Amino acid sequence: MSYLSPQDRRPAFEWPNGLLILVIYGAWLTLILWYPRLPQVPATLALIVVCAWFMSLQHELLHGHPTRHAGLNRLFGLAPLAAWYPYDIYRDSHIAHHRDELLTTPGMDPESNYVDPAAWQALGPRGRFLRTAMRTVAGRFLLGPALTILEVWADIFTGPRQRGWRAVRTWAQHLVLLVLLLWWVQAQSGISALHYLFGIAYPALGLAMMRSFHEHRPAPEPGHRIVVNDAGAFWRLLYLNNNYHAVHHAEPALAWYRIPALWRAQREQFLSGNGQFHYQGYGRLLWRHLFTPVDSPVHPGFGDPETPARKGA
Repeated sequence: MSYLSPQDRRPAFEWPNGLLILVIYGAWLTLILWYPRLPQVPATLALIVVCAWFMSLQHELLHGHPTRHAGLNRLFGLAPLAAWYPYDIYRDSHIAHHRDELLTTPGMDPESNYVDPAAWQALGPRGRFLRTAMRTVAGRFLLGPALTILEVWADIFTGPRQRGWRAVRTWAQHLVLLVLLLWWVQAQSGISALHYLFGIAYPALGLAMMRSFHEHRPAPEPGHRIVVNDAGAFWRLLYLNNNYHAVHHAEPALAWYRIPALWRAQREQFLSGNGQFHYQGYGRLLWRHLFTPVDSPVHPGFGDPETPARKGA
C-alpha cells in the first residue's frame, strides 16, 4: 500500500538534501578547525551530535537521496566521520532490513535486537546479561556501540570469504579513508585518534542507536512491528524524521523533510496500520527504561516465514 499519490514524483536533485549535506559537513569541519580555540567539553559534545547527525544523513543517502544516481549519493556518505561503520556495509545491511515481513526475526532481519529461544538457552549468564542490558537505555548507549563494532569489524575476516573482492575493496577503502581522516584531524585540531574514536565516534554511535532503541517490536502483523515516535524538534532533526518510522517503512524513498506532512495528513491510517505502536517523544521512553528493560530480548517467533503467523495477539 502506497500513501503517496501517483503524481508525487521525486525531483532529479533534492535541494534541501543538498543543503543538509553542506550543513553537516560544514559543521563538522568548523568544529575540527576551531577545536583548539573552543572549550573542550562543549566542542566534543557538539562533535558527538554532528557525527550522529552524519549517520542519519548516511541513512538518507542509501535510500536514494539527494539524486537518482546511487553512485553519486554513495560518494557523499563515504567519509568516515563516524568512524566505525563502512558506508557500503551499512547500506547493504539496512536495505535487507526493509523486508517488513521479516522485521525483528533473529537471523533474518540484520537489525533485529532479539534472539530466538534456542539461542537464549545456549547463552551463559554473561550473554544473557548483555542481551538483557541491551534492552535498557543505559546498556544500549554504553555497551551497544561496543557490541555493534565487534560485530561489524569481524567482517574484515569473514567478509572476503562471503563476498570476495567486494568486501576487500570496502574495507581497504574505509580503513585508508579512516587513517587519513584521523591523521588530518589530529594535525588540524590536536584531537588524538583515540579521543576521536572513543571520545567522539563511540558516543555518537550510542546516540544514534537511541533512535532504534524500541522502533521495532515482535508482533504477528508486520505493520504492527514499526513505531511512530512524535518526538521534539531536536530529535526530529537529529534523526531526520526517522522517528516517524512507520511512515519511513511505508514510503522508504520519501525524503526526510517530506515525512512529517505525510504523517500529519494520514495520522490515523498510520496508527491503525501499526497497531497504535506510538510514543509521544523520547524523553519519557528513555527515562522510564534507563535501567529497566523495555521488553524481553527473547523473540516469541512472529515473522518466521516457516511458521504461520499467530493472529489476534
